[in-house]
Amino acid sequence: MYRLDYKELGLIVGLEIHQQLDTETKLFCNCPARIVDNPEGSPVIIRRLRASRSELGEIDPAALFEYQRGRLFKYLAPPEVTCLVELDEEPPHPINREAVIIALAIAKALHASHVDEIHVMRKIVVDGSNTSGFQRTAVIALGGYIDDEEGVVRIQSVTLEEDSARKLGEEDGTVIYCLDRLGIPLIEISTGPDIHSPEQAERVAYKIGMILRLTGKVKRGLGTIRQDLNISIKGGSKIEIKGVQRLELISKVVEYEAYRQYRLLQLRNEILRRGLDKNGISEETLVDVSSMLRESGSKLLRSVIERGGVAMLLPLRGFKGLLGWDLGPGRRFGTELADYARQWGGVRGLIHSDELPGYGIDEALLKKIYGSLGLDMEKDAFIIIADQKEKVLKAFKMVIERIKMAFEGVPRETRAVNEDGTTHYMRPQPGSARMYPETDIPPLRITNELLREADKYVPEPLEVKMKRFIEDHGLSRELAEQVIRSRYLPLYEELVSKYRGNVQPSLIASTLINTLKSLRAEGVDTDSLSEETLGEIFELLSKGMFSKEAIPDIIRYVCEKRVRPSKAIEDLGIRKLSSEEVEKIVEDFIEKNRLEVVKRGDKAYGYVMGRVMEILRGRADGKIVSEIVRRKLSSIKAE
Repeated sequence: MYRLDYKELGLIVGLEIHQQLDTETKLFCNCPARIVDNPEGSPVIIRRLRASRSELGEIDPAALFEYQRGRLFKYLAPPEVTCLVELDEEPPHPINREAVIIALAIAKALHASHVDEIHVMRKIVVDGSNTSGFQRTAVIALGGYIDDEEGVVRIQSVTLEEDSARKLGEEDGTVIYCLDRLGIPLIEISTGPDIHSPEQAERVAYKIGMILRLTGKVKRGLGTIRQDLNISIKGGSKIEIKGVQRLELISKVVEYEAYRQYRLLQLRNEILRRGLDKNGISEETLVDVSSMLRESGSKLLRSVIERGGVAMLLPLRGFKGLLGWDLGPGRRFGTELADYARQWGGVRGLIHSDELPGYGIDEALLKKIYGSLGLDMEKDAFIIIADQKEKVLKAFKMVIERIKMAFEGVPRETRAVNEDGTTHYMRPQPGSARMYPETDIPPLRITNELLREADKYVPEPLEVKMKRFIEDHGLSRELAEQVIRSRYLPLYEELVSKYRGNVQPSLIASTLINTLKSLRAEGVDTDSLSEETLGEIFELLSKGMFSKEAIPDIIRYVCEKRVRPSKAIEDLGIRKLSSEEVEKIVEDFIEKNRLEVVKRGDKAYGYVMGRVMEILRGRADGKIVSEIVRRKLSSIKAE
């Protein structure tokens, strides 16, 4: 953890929450809004996308970047969930009424003011995630707020848009997408720049996510919700970070990005302190060092050169130690430069002098490189990129540009999140020229009828829910609070609604909160449990297939063996016994251990219960066993 004073840093964070809506059909056609299990074998469409000028004659920088990468796009189109609309071969249909109603409900829950009329816009996107080269989006509401303990966080807009195609992979300059996700309704909620700490960012994202889930009309599971963050500090720049899927990662992303910008500002100050000259850094200073590295110990460098590629070197006078400048966990300034080289040049990466000797370049070769170029090992640095010459020159062009940006501080850019919460360069930030009207879709006026239909999806306030859980469901305040904070809240309410007649709400809550936590601490992979599987466990319990005491054993077995709960019950042999069968087992135990039972006297109950429950574990309800044991012990006393 990096101990920074976020108030002193002037940390500002804004959130953009994207959540798939649980509608029957997609946003602009009648195809089912669902993901297919296996798209292999589907019809294939191959396309290239080109950046075009806006109505003002401008080209969006993000679109230009994607176009210049020159990639080919391969689309798999499963016929059961795609049509000509996804292929951009048929005009879009009118906007999905169900999606509009759900979005209006969410807007009401956020205290936002709906627009009078919905107008669909086109947002230029040429990274291949949309076959048309743009994404359709429509503002539903403006304003609103979220209450937070650190202050009110404003809601700037509530927008309805089509989700992008699902990326399956990339090979040899071709990106492979599946069109099943393209067009699924997606709501976007944008907050104001009112968040000032990592913890607050995570907390606000949780509260918005909770409101979304409580409507009962959003999809659940990995990939259905994505969070983007706009982060800046005083003296830095607004950085857009895309694709945070896990809530618990948000605070870490904010923390690492604040530190990265803080360190980039320090790097700028060190560059200026050294009096370095950015004008001396240019493509004209590149040196071909292929012959020098041909016999190096680096298999990578040798193989590139043997295949007809080149190894080129950029000298950086006065930069000793700056390429290895720390920017966060596993991230250095050299890492940032490598990101630019990969994204713009398509190379695998780069080697810089601050990490040498290494990568097959030993101390002797390192001295030779410095000596042959007239560089000072105590003061100077260099970068090597090896690949086909065209790609190397393209990569170096952007690496040089990024180095020059370091003289100014923090460049504006869009970054993508890594698994550990750090980020990497993705593309330039889009400009203001990327939006223009969609002329194929008629506007939709917001009527009183639509608003009335939306009312049924507006979730109840959390304080009302808390009171109901305590007074009606019989949960303790602590357990009720834990359920409300949990990602299992919608599932809890669904299970209580279905099985309350046979399963106590407190048991459902305790299982989802405490039992899963305890098993996770044991090393059981409870995260692999789907909500469907948990629901099946309680369905079987409600039918009397096993006793509640067996729930931990069943969950553990299901997670370890990857089987259905019914199979776990069969394999574990924990079929629920009848009262007569339980009574017979209790009688047999007491009879076999009669002397010990008589000897223990009033303490016999604990002894008998403990031993009998070991025998009956998961096959009988503890309350019924207790009643039988007490009755049998009373009869012995009466003898």
